[in-house]
Amino acid sequence: MQATDTIVALSTPSGRSGIGVIRISGKDALVLTRSLLRDQNFNPQPNQVILRTLRDANSGEVLDRALVTYFKAPHSFTGEDVIELSCHGSPPLLLHVIDTLLFYGARASDPGEFTLRALANDQLNLTQAEAIRDLIDAQTHAAVRQAARQLGGELSARLQPYIDALLKIIVPLESTIEFVEDNLPEDVTKNVASELSALIQNLEDLAKTFSTGRLLKEGLRVTLVGRPNVGKSSIFNGLLSLNRAIVTDIPGTTRDSISEILTIHGIPIHLTDTAGMRISIDEVEQLGIERTRQSIADADLVVIILDGSQSLISEDKEVLAEATQHRHLIALNKSDLETFQLKRAEYLFNDHTVIPISAKLGTGLAPLKAAIIEPFSGINSHETDFVISNARHYDLLLRTANSLRSTESLLMSRATEELILVGLYDALRFLGEITGETTPDDVLAQIFSTFCIGK
Repeated sequence: MQATDTIVALSTPSGRSGIGVIRISGKDALVLTRSLLRDQNFNPQPNQVILRTLRDANSGEVLDRALVTYFKAPHSFTGEDVIELSCHGSPPLLLHVIDTLLFYGARASDPGEFTLRALANDQLNLTQAEAIRDLIDAQTHAAVRQAARQLGGELSARLQPYIDALLKIIVPLESTIEFVEDNLPEDVTKNVASELSALIQNLEDLAKTFSTGRLLKEGLRVTLVGRPNVGKSSIFNGLLSLNRAIVTDIPGTTRDSISEILTIHGIPIHLTDTAGMRISIDEVEQLGIERTRQSIADADLVVIILDGSQSLISEDKEVLAEATQHRHLIALNKSDLETFQLKRAEYLFNDHTVIPISAKLGTGLAPLKAAIIEPFSGINSHETDFVISNARHYDLLLRTANSLRSTESLLMSRATEELILVGLYDALRFLGEITGETTPDDVLAQIFSTFCIGK
């Protein structure tokens, strides 16, 4: 991609704020800014902030007094001339400034186009570009750290030895095709096989970190389920330390799913409170129960809430039959009542994790939080390790490893060098797709469509 036009966008979130930053990038960035200032002699020094007056295109009236910063190509984020206008954060004002720049000939940027231009101008590679999006979207400190490390080029640095190892194998094989008529000597074959085996192991080890990386990036989806009036909403509020859901003694108070985000030991938890599951002729309640079933299907973990002060009834058994088909644990509520019987529950559910809890008193919430993340506790072992958090990277690492395994089999079966090289070049291409050297344009378009406007 070689862009020839000049783009403009608001780089700060829309809405009222103290400051709103408008970014311009392209060969005419300075020309457009001179028009906006109505000062054709404006010639700022790069990387210096200057206070200037912005004026309307038609009337010349003052729009704002803004800070203007000029970044001269190629020493800018995009590698092009870039102007940043730090205006007051009034939405109508910012829109007026952008409209004025569009009137003078700028084009409204597409999602992620500033970063795409940085990629095209070799200011960063594709993994770093994706890290910018991940850093903006990060919901926890752990996710911020991982995105920052990828933005610093750590993934690219980790992949480079694998690329070098592949080239080390490819070069002598190519030479053999050109200059040697016989098959590879036995000692060379064994050496190449050993190098392939080590490379495959390293790639698979890196790919295995994706389960941890996905949790850091996307979070854990946890759904609370149970029949009406067992205390789901009270437990939901207790876990959040917030009165988010309405709580009454009337069964069926919660008629729709409610979701909030909390963090447990650095893991973002998407917690969903659901409508109580029972047979109902109420049309609205039926819709809520159907959404409960959908939440169960989408959850990484289902927390089944039971009333520990009562024996199981048919509605409890129906909830258990449906929810235990998924990864789950059982929270036994109302432990503050004299009729509470933990031993009976432990006997009934001896193959399940059972957590006693009192939503009324708030006891048992800490053990419940620990039990929620316990199946995923491997994430804590990666606090200082780099992990793969992008599904595209994970897929390409697996494809690379699979291609090398096929190559290894061909090598051991004494296949021709031409056939062996096919798999090696495929592996090299897959690694290049991760960092952007060989990524098809349609894939690039899909990746950058997920970016926000102005980045």
